Amino acid sequence: MKHRIAALMRRLALASVLSLASAPIVMAKYSPGATPFRSLAEVSAWIDNYRVTQDVARFGDAIKAASRYGAFKEPDAAGLYVGFIAGVIGANPGKADELVAQMFPVSESDHWAVVRGIAYSGLPNWRFVLKRAAQRMPSRAVMIEAYISGRLPVLDDLSIKPSPTTWQRIRASLAIDFSSRKNKPRALEPTQALLDTLWGNYLATGSYRPLLRIVDLLPWAEDRDDADKLTLGSMAKYTLAVNASRDPQLLERLRGIRRTRAASAGNVKVLDAVIAAAETADTGTLRKEQLAAIEKLKMKGPAYKQEMSTWAKVGQGAIAVGCVAAAVTGHVELGLPCVIGGGATSAAMYYMNDR
Repeated sequence: MKHRIAALMRRLALASVLSLASAPIVMAKYSPGATPFRSLAEVSAWIDNYRVTQDVARFGDAIKAASRYGAFKEPDAAGLYVGFIAGVIGANPGKADELVAQMFPVSESDHWAVVRGIAYSGLPNWRFVLKRAAQRMPSRAVMIEAYISGRLPVLDDLSIKPSPTTWQRIRASLAIDFSSRKNKPRALEPTQALLDTLWGNYLATGSYRPLLRIVDLLPWAEDRDDADKLTLGSMAKYTLAVNASRDPQLLERLRGIRRTRAASAGNVKVLDAVIAAAETADTGTLRKEQLAAIEKLKMKGPAYKQEMSTWAKVGQGAIAVGCVAAAVTGHVELGLPCVIGGGATSAAMYYMNDR
């Protein structure tokens, strides 16, 4: 848990560095012969302003510089840049092949980011674009084939599900799954890297789609059972608040989402907190609250396990009383259900508390 909190702290700090511009500042268009990027910070600043400049001519130089300065060395920390690649390619369907070509030559070890960026672009013909680019990346043939065949999920397959209730966990632990894993629908699970990817996509496009997906993560900020979900929800909540506090357009979009979509998504309360923090520029309090929630979960453990412990005692007590009553009245035939019932309760508790 400590490493999760430390990772959250680092990412929250990164959110401040990579937060959206506070006001739309019109910047001069760059030409392909502009001054080279001298650091990853310069690349990040350029990405931060891309929605305003739409300087697509410098896209290839930015990605090659990002590679040169180690942005893709750790895939889990490269989500923002991958999302940006996907967003720029997806927003320029008529120039997709040209934009891909602009990114080369790039370090061979970083070809994975180009592959994923194309696959995540959302273009109707992204598979054909990826096939045409495959000859430039022979070392990633397995990855390319996995995306084209559908064995690896793309951004459109992102699945954000609410946390199960205590009783849903009990039923799941006792249920037998007869379905084949091959027949189960693929899904892209939300992760910290995926949150960064969504932000990169938003910086490239300024569209509602990645923003709505980030908003969909907000209910997890109040999760009492899963540390990973609580951490990810907290990150979504904090980065939305910080960026909206500095970008009036983003703040207005969040207000619009609150009025139209959020009521049915079950995240009104959290979104209200995000908007309030952005309006008052009080993101520090929000950050402390979420870190405190993570620490509480660390100290007390998942809420469902606390509830399970209580219900187990109640269940076992009820079974014991039933068995005593059966013995007193002479109904020996009730003994078997008592044994089965007690065994099932104990097995469920053992399994669930061991998760």
